[in-house]
Amino acid sequence: MTVSTEVQHGRVTRLDIHELVRELNGALGPTLVAAATGSKDRKLPIKWANDDGPRPGPDFERRLRLMSRTWGVVAEHEGAHVARAWFIGANPFLGERTPLTAIRDDDAAQLGRAAQAFIDGTDDA
Repeated sequence: MTVSTEVQHGRVTRLDIHELVRELNGALGPTLVAAATGSKDRKLPIKWANDDGPRPGPDFERRLRLMSRTWGVVAEHEGAHVARAWFIGANPFLGERTPLTAIRDDDAAQLGRAAQAFIDGTDDA
């Protein structure tokens, strides 16, 4: 685990869930955010982003916070365009699943290893 990962974890843990969803919607779009959380309603992330909107349930919130933390680490090191491509592309460290699918599958440990391997430029995940 890098210092960046630890810093992102603290930031994401403290961040209001509505603000967190706004950030993810802005970075990846509500359709991808919905897909990563497992929501069948593509508009639900737009509702979650409103300060007076509904609060995501515990499973959704856990996935949103994992997504935000991973996004923050990859985007910080690689930039937003590369991070977006990484999130939606098949990943050999995830059994050719996308990182978005790994989030939906609650595979936090393998997702973290895949992100770190990508940032480090290694084949060790």
